[in-house]
Amino acid sequence: MTAAHPQRRKALLIVNGRARNGAEALGEPRTILQSAGIELVDCHCGDGGSVAEAVRQRAGEGFTEVIVGGGDGTLNAAAPGLVATGLPLGILPLGTANDLARSLDIPLDPATAAGVIATGLRRRIDLGQVNDRYYFNVASIGFSAVLARELSAESKRRWGVLGYAITAFRILRRMRPFTASIQHDTGQIRSRTIQISVGNGRNYGGGMTVDADARPDDGMLDVYSLEIDRWWRLIALAPALRRGTHGAWSDVRTLRTRECTLVTRRPMRVNADGEIVTRTPARFQVMPGAIEVFAPPAQPSGGSSAA
Repeated sequence: MTAAHPQRRKALLIVNGRARNGAEALGEPRTILQSAGIELVDCHCGDGGSVAEAVRQRAGEGFTEVIVGGGDGTLNAAAPGLVATGLPLGILPLGTANDLARSLDIPLDPATAAGVIATGLRRRIDLGQVNDRYYFNVASIGFSAVLARELSAESKRRWGVLGYAITAFRILRRMRPFTASIQHDTGQIRSRTIQISVGNGRNYGGGMTVDADARPDDGMLDVYSLEIDRWWRLIALAPALRRGTHGAWSDVRTLRTRECTLVTRRPMRVNADGEIVTRTPARFQVMPGAIEVFAPPAQPSGGSSAA
């Protein structure tokens, strides 16, 4: 954990106006940040690559940090620019799930989160990479990738995390297992599964937990495969998936690795931080300490204070 350098702070502020909580939630956070002596410069950019490009192009204007107001998708879009420039990231949670904020124990109230940025305390975290795309939380194939494709922006805006549950139940009843090869640090596994997830962070899907001991700065990827053959088994598993104890179940395979490759008979979509980003075959790697984030001190392994 480090403190910001003793210099005048100037932040590039990127806000996703279409985030569930919207730009209108920024009044109090702006006041808090400006009261802490942070000069805010608004950046009006679109989605996807334009966010990262804006960070790259404007890095030479004397910015000391980048503050992103939005959900995990907006943070994901900014990641390439943050890696390229080395600028630290401030998070104002305005999205539906806000899983990176949860993993880092950043308060989900935007004003309180602004207070965390104002302190200047920072920590380094890892990034996951699948093929040529970065991700903070989890990348997966199977059930969750279908969910990411079919969950509409309107559903997330209207129903929030409940929208995930409604859409998930509808998809789950029609899902069929597929076969995948998992090549990892020490060997290879053949899995008959409905989902394989490769976690870099701790939380995903609105508060689900990759593993009880997962940390976004441990230099490892946490992999699990849901090898279930009845849709209702996933409902039974839901409490364990929230706690991160699903590895104890006989029909869940887990492993920890620094990199792995998923191969399927036919190309399958890969979902990363809620967005479809690539297809199998997919190579996953961890990039230790790739990004610096304004965040509270790390909690002991297995614990989180996020609400």
